[in-house]
Amino acid sequence: MTGTDTPDVSQLTQAEAAAELPGLIAALEAANTAYHTLDAPEISDAEYDRLKRRLAEIEARFPALARPDSPTRKIGAAVAEGFGKVTHEVRMLSLENGFSDEDVTDFDARVRSYLGLSPDAPLPCTAEPKIDGLSLSLRYERGVLVQAATRGDGEVGENVTENARTIADIPQRLTGAPDLLEVRGEVYMSHADFAALNARQAERGEKPFANPRNAAAGSLRQLDARITAARPLRFFAYAWGALSEPLSDTQMGAINQLKTLGFQVNPLTVLCDGPQDLLAQYRAIEQARASLGYDIDGVVYKVNDLGLQRRLGFRSTTPRWAIAHKFPAELAWTRLERIEIQVGRTGALSPVARLAPVTVGGVVVSNATLHNEDYIAGRDSKGAPIRGGKDIREGDWVQVYRAGDVIPKVADVDLSRRSADAQPYEFPHKCPECGSDAIREEGDAVRRCTGGLICPAQAVEKLKHFVSRGAFDIEGLGAKQVEAFYRDGWIREPADIFTLQQRFGSGLQQLKNREGWGPKSAQNLFDAIEDKRKIPLARFIFALGLRHVGDSTATLLAHQFGTWERLAKVVEEADNFQGPAWEELLAIDGVGETTARSLIASLNHSADAQAVKNLLQWVTPEPAQPRAVADSEIAGLTVVFTGTLERMTRAEAKARAEALGAKVAGSVSAKTDILIAGPGAGSKAKKAAELGVRVIDEDAWLAIAGGT
Repeated sequence: MTGTDTPDVSQLTQAEAAAELPGLIAALEAANTAYHTLDAPEISDAEYDRLKRRLAEIEARFPALARPDSPTRKIGAAVAEGFGKVTHEVRMLSLENGFSDEDVTDFDARVRSYLGLSPDAPLPCTAEPKIDGLSLSLRYERGVLVQAATRGDGEVGENVTENARTIADIPQRLTGAPDLLEVRGEVYMSHADFAALNARQAERGEKPFANPRNAAAGSLRQLDARITAARPLRFFAYAWGALSEPLSDTQMGAINQLKTLGFQVNPLTVLCDGPQDLLAQYRAIEQARASLGYDIDGVVYKVNDLGLQRRLGFRSTTPRWAIAHKFPAELAWTRLERIEIQVGRTGALSPVARLAPVTVGGVVVSNATLHNEDYIAGRDSKGAPIRGGKDIREGDWVQVYRAGDVIPKVADVDLSRRSADAQPYEFPHKCPECGSDAIREEGDAVRRCTGGLICPAQAVEKLKHFVSRGAFDIEGLGAKQVEAFYRDGWIREPADIFTLQQRFGSGLQQLKNREGWGPKSAQNLFDAIEDKRKIPLARFIFALGLRHVGDSTATLLAHQFGTWERLAKVVEEADNFQGPAWEELLAIDGVGETTARSLIASLNHSADAQAVKNLLQWVTPEPAQPRAVADSEIAGLTVVFTGTLERMTRAEAKARAEALGAKVAGSVSAKTDILIAGPGAGSKAKKAAELGVRVIDEDAWLAIAGGT
């Protein structure tokens, strides 16, 4: 059991803990190998930390279960094949992690207790950003760089000397250094260099790196140093290993000495006194995080007095005199550089925040959704304040969060950092793509462009949807091809896809002359288009991209009406929102008034209506196949449920009725055959009585459905 819903360790028996242990260890060992050896992490830092904390808690509660080779007693992972091995003269340890303010005060209290210091005695500590890169140890003998090694498992690392020599921040020779000096620090890559590297990767058709840490690690650990030399790597020094003589008697003094020797040290490293001072620096660094230009994932605190460090000593894998205060994995502060409006296939104007790039949960984030104009203004759809009523403005410092793989969102705004001349954002009332009015209907949270297919953004998005996998799924005609064909005037609406070859004669010559196309791929595209001239009705309806009509609604409509002609006739006759056709639409369970009105508007009055007529000249929607059902007395009948069902849920009852071949409607009409009425039946039962519809209770329904 390794999920977030697992019981607290304090609730486990030893047998339960023993059963859980192998899975935890296997997950952590796989994560260590992926991160340290393969430079291809498979889980987030937050998930790794959670698994490791749980394993440590189990081992603390049940010491007999702790294994000598437990991941809690290891550092990093084994050296990858292909590199020489280097045994570190002084082990390269990892740091204890803290995740809350309480963890920091506990660290201070533990150090004081160990040293016998009173709560009010001075205990200076350094605070420095925790660089998210790859640990590296540099060995200098008589001022000359003779060896560079990765951390590896803490005792044995990889020999990457030739690669390290290509990094500009790493001096080849030192003046005034001890005869033996091992300098330790972090190899990293700046955001700007990372973006440029990924752009080059894309140009060459190679896989982009997920984040700067992966890029830095993968670049340093190349078997060919020429590849490393071509990568923009940087280095911050912050520690040391073997020494022939001390650099200083304090941590801060030693850092300053490394700077004097020619190393880059982090300028945000400061001296603090006491937990509150440390936490204040943590907040300051957290707020500056997005503007640093490189990734950090926390702040490291170290006891400043090196004599006290020696007294405090080490646990098995971590020093007692230091702790890494990690940032929340899915949160980060950054600057909102501008707000842009994107227009979707239904005309919705969607605001997007363009951000100064920041790593959130292991992913570089430069965009975030702002939902709609109300969200920007600091209110919900009903006018109630959100974020304390704080609006969002261009230039603001905003907190960004991710949950799983969803689109990043803006969670909060720091008003203390807002510029005095920042202006409230004015949401456009005109479409930025075509200039048409953008209106917001009553009850709708979204403003929409009224341009329809004359709006290039809507047209392109509709075409992308039309060829998507759940719709026509035309092989060889994806989003990029649609954009290119639209830009060149080859297609403007779906029907144009099916006349491509006809309009260009064979079409082959013009298409095969385009970049990325040849005679075979061109012919394959025309063949794929030809294969889709007949398509199941449900996919056809879904492909039209009508507002409020997703794949499930499209399937409902297909099974309800059977043919496109029947659906189109009912929609046309329901144009005045009354009468039998209107009632037939509303009676479909799962198709309410909003969807019905959208169907009527789209298929009767908008530019979509003509586009559909044009498409039907070239494409044939195939009638929906009747659902295969067993013989039942309600097969082919229309049934409605009302009141409270006491022995099965409404969803279960609906599924059971459909499995028996019935159509389930949401309201009673002249076409209703049976009303199943439970306790509390109201207006539907009354209308059924007026229309002479057969009414049965739940017992009678269960007799039909075979329930108990």
